Amino acid sequence: MAKRIVIVGAVALGPKAASRIKRIAPSCEVILIDRDDLISYGGCGIPYYIGGDVSDLEALYSTSAHVLRDMDYFQNVKGVKTLIRTEAIAIDRRNKKLKIRNLDDGKEKEIDYDKLVLATGATPVVPPLPGVDLPGVCTISNLHHAKAIKDMVSQGKITRAVIVGGGAIGIEMAEALTDLWGVETTLIEMMDQLLPTALGNDMALPLKKHMEKNGVRVLLGERVNKILGNSTNGVQAVETSNGEIPCELVILSVGIRPNSSMAKEAGLATGMFGGILVDKRLRTSDPNIYAGGDCVEIPHLVSGHNLPMPLGSLANRQGRVIGTNIAGGSDCFNGTVGTFCLKTFELGIARAGLTVKQAQESGFDPVHTVVVQADRAHFYPDMQLMYIKLIADRKTRRVLGIEAAGLQIDAVKSRVDAVAVLLGQGVGLDEIATLEVGYAPPFASAMDIINNAANSLDNIIAGYQIPIDVIDFLKEFKENNAQVLDVRSPVQAGPFVEKYGQQWLNIDQGELQARIAEIPRDKPLLLVCGSGPRSYEAQLIMRSQGINNDTKNIQGGIGMIQFSDPDFAP
Repeated sequence: MAKRIVIVGAVALGPKAASRIKRIAPSCEVILIDRDDLISYGGCGIPYYIGGDVSDLEALYSTSAHVLRDMDYFQNVKGVKTLIRTEAIAIDRRNKKLKIRNLDDGKEKEIDYDKLVLATGATPVVPPLPGVDLPGVCTISNLHHAKAIKDMVSQGKITRAVIVGGGAIGIEMAEALTDLWGVETTLIEMMDQLLPTALGNDMALPLKKHMEKNGVRVLLGERVNKILGNSTNGVQAVETSNGEIPCELVILSVGIRPNSSMAKEAGLATGMFGGILVDKRLRTSDPNIYAGGDCVEIPHLVSGHNLPMPLGSLANRQGRVIGTNIAGGSDCFNGTVGTFCLKTFELGIARAGLTVKQAQESGFDPVHTVVVQADRAHFYPDMQLMYIKLIADRKTRRVLGIEAAGLQIDAVKSRVDAVAVLLGQGVGLDEIATLEVGYAPPFASAMDIINNAANSLDNIIAGYQIPIDVIDFLKEFKENNAQVLDVRSPVQAGPFVEKYGQQWLNIDQGELQARIAEIPRDKPLLLVCGSGPRSYEAQLIMRSQGINNDTKNIQGGIGMIQFSDPDFAP
């Protein structure tokens, strides 16, 4: 068994591995090293500290019993020696030595190890823009950055901010600045949607609309050319491909890079994204060196590809695996399905697996459905609509991914979690259709939205339902290329008929067979109801009558239309 274990990095994985080793092998000497003086903190809580949900910075590096996780805590409570303000600079693998440098006095020395753990994390990408070094331009990578931003905002120094990057951190920071502090916030994303690696564009559009409804200006498909200002007054504006945006704060959130340079210099294997490669026991190509967290690449259990997955939840799980293995156990971390959740204002977003685009790039033939349904029994007083997208391979029926959104965020997360745990096992569509989940009216419908999503996707694969996504419907309708048949009641459909005239035909579902002759036969029809099931049944009725085989059912119906484009409804 190892005698001395040196761990480089003391934010998430490092402290978890250190604590696990000392619990089950207390005779081991464990040394925890970090460049910072603030360690073992919840980095994912930073936007909530800036936004005021977490009032005290110390809460992010305290235990649930309100004890600060500092050097004394790790020494006295965990039995772990901690070296802060200390940088690891080189690994001598042959002699099993680590060279370190004290950042305060510059002194260097070597320490021996029996096992080494690399928990070096990742560094925010700083794009090579003119003005990127001006005062007021920052990234969000540690608690010092968080405190500096909150101090500026709380002191009234910031009235306008620009966030560059529409990923999770950018979205969370937009809410943090807008919701509590009333900062006029613009979010710029060079791609044509928010969360481009996490959601399909049909699920990302409602997210954009929701942020705009809450006061965030969202600019998509736009590039930042330079940051304007001077060293005395700091940031004054951001110049984009479409003009200038005045601001006093710029937050760069365009991605991260694994901190793997020391590992590469030591000859350890790295992957195509620059992360350290590890096996299932989280050993690097050197069996005496382990690695995990944001600095490694791990297998995606659906696509099979290695990729970085910078999530604090995974880092903590990997830390336990590493600690167990170093202490003499045999534990494995098989990979990830990329389970992810996010709150922006009142809206919860969650996903797992692959998007349609990622599935195509991985060699699958993806088919998807979008289902809108109450997250509780439809008659329960506090029910809210939930929006779920389920993706499967056409030939094998293997479920590839799930995306969900809704206002009751715990309900959104629970549905995605239920599917996520099965994705890595190659779960089929039939298993999701019959998945047993808990039922009571305050929690769900008797036929849960997860089951109905699988049933809807089964109907699409079988050819019973011919769908069209709302995002495609909106484009066709606004270009006057679509004729809608609304099978809701005249009371529900009336305002749409009045607003859109001949483009919007209404025949109540209950009258459809009797009025079948009224259905236009010379043009394609897009069928709609409240959430999709009635218009799907109308599609089947029309097909059985040999009428208008060229019909498409609008996925999610009026519910998804209003969620995606609130201005569309009368």
